[in-house]
Amino acid sequence: MKKKFLSTALLLGIIISASAQQKPGMHLLATHKIKSDGGWDYLTIDHANNNLYVSHGNQVNILNKTNGDSVGVIPNTPGVHGIVIATPFGKGYTTNGRAGTCTVFDLKNFKITATVKVGQNPDAAFYDDFSKKVIVFNGKSSDASIIDPTTDKVLSIIPLGGKPEAGVSDGKGRIYVNIEDTGEIVCFDMNAYKVLSRYKLKGGEEPSGLAIDLNTSRLFTVCANKVMIILDAKTGKQVAALPIGDGADGVVFDPVIKTAYSSNGDGTITVVKEVSADKFVIQETLRSEPGARTIALDLHTHHIFLPTATFEKSIVAAQRPKRVLGTFRILEFGR
Repeated sequence: MKKKFLSTALLLGIIISASAQQKPGMHLLATHKIKSDGGWDYLTIDHANNNLYVSHGNQVNILNKTNGDSVGVIPNTPGVHGIVIATPFGKGYTTNGRAGTCTVFDLKNFKITATVKVGQNPDAAFYDDFSKKVIVFNGKSSDASIIDPTTDKVLSIIPLGGKPEAGVSDGKGRIYVNIEDTGEIVCFDMNAYKVLSRYKLKGGEEPSGLAIDLNTSRLFTVCANKVMIILDAKTGKQVAALPIGDGADGVVFDPVIKTAYSSNGDGTITVVKEVSADKFVIQETLRSEPGARTIALDLHTHHIFLPTATFEKSIVAAQRPKRVLGTFRILEFGR
């Protein structure tokens, strides 16, 4: 009896110890290293082909999003910012900021098929399922270029009245985009190609990242003054304002678990839970790494990916720290 008790106790101790070692909630799952140098901006997931596209220097690195293995590179994308996945057309598009162009490539073999001239300093971009168009936001020319993926021609240029950042679609023909220098969100129509409304952000400065909950019509915008503002997309009414970390440049919304993630350059991720259409709470603040300012969400696994590198310590406080060569990596968080 005593021997059996000891065995049971030992087994129970192992189970408790194993349980204690398990990390609850969202935590760092993996770090995927990329052996090249240069700055970075957006990263995008191709769910159909299981690939993760990362803007990096003057090229785009392509990783298998499951194991982080390198599967390809799209070269000659000077000043690349964003990557668009147009799945129905089997095409991808990069926004090349310094060239004022978009590079078109095949999603299967990554071969470049065309180059599209757009506005000045194309930055954020995405594929709109409703209109079946690629929308490119040009920072320096303060407009949006609308590309038809069937022809790879620009159909229209929409003046936005300020420097656009990230944009989203409501899935019904309306596009919303952050205007960084005027502190507002502009809504335009994809049928008439014209601006419908402008929502001034009260208490929000220099908005960058933008996400949307299609079910509740809520917009999530992250601002330079460390605040996430949540608005009613239909009316522009602000329904909540929550504190976030410093240096946020991206935000994503997971429609299944009703959670928004703000990627903050100070090395944190602010996790915001949507309790209802008008109630939002900060669920937790995760520790990431300094410089991890942009973010991509895997809708299948509910994992999030953030790019960063190691930085040298700067003697001058106002000076931007230098990257340490060979340290660029992608952080993968999940449950």
